[in-house]
Amino acid sequence: MKKIENKFTVSRETIARLKVYEESLKDWQTRMNLVSSSSLDNAWQRHFEDSVQLLDLLPSGARTLYDFGTGAGFPGMVLAIMAQELLPELKVTLVESTTKKTLYLKHVAELTGAKVTIINDRIENLKPAKVDVITSRALASLDKLLNYSKPLCRPDTVLIFPKGQSHQAEIAEAKKNWSFDIEIYASRSSNEGAILLITNLKPKQKYSNHGQRTRITNTIKE
Repeated sequence: MKKIENKFTVSRETIARLKVYEESLKDWQTRMNLVSSSSLDNAWQRHFEDSVQLLDLLPSGARTLYDFGTGAGFPGMVLAIMAQELLPELKVTLVESTTKKTLYLKHVAELTGAKVTIINDRIENLKPAKVDVITSRALASLDKLLNYSKPLCRPDTVLIFPKGQSHQAEIAEAKKNWSFDIEIYASRSSNEGAILLITNLKPKQKYSNHGQRTRITNTIKE
């Protein structure tokens, strides 16, 4: 909790909402598989701090954020709760195909007052829209995430994907099919994790790979 309070200037009410969320996660986990049971004892770091760190990477002026395969709401619901105080103009949409999980998301939104739109459907069925930011955590390989994201991307759309220790292999595989600019940030919540920030997404079958660049950053900017 202290990491969030020290990094972001938010009220006690916002932190209290996150704690209520954490308590509900542990309660509902006894009835449905929302997250890995082994992560519950360290849920604050594994899920909440892991989600909050993405705030630093949101582009200035972002108005719309879609979180694909949000599951129990990570990172999208956490970002929505934080954004109510820090980025009130940001509209967060949570996309989840499992109906039982969307029932939990609605419960969390009611408990915390989070202003979110919840879509109970597959990503492939989303109506066409151009959004500012797309996030996704532990859903699919990078190549698949880029395929899911492309219909919702403008040239300046920012894709933010937390990944594990195999992220370099996923990047190499994705580059076979896609041209993109990428920045790689070290995760604050996992020694092996990384956060991929991708812009300028283009499919290679239609576009050349000119101008692709990679910049590796050791940590998220303070």
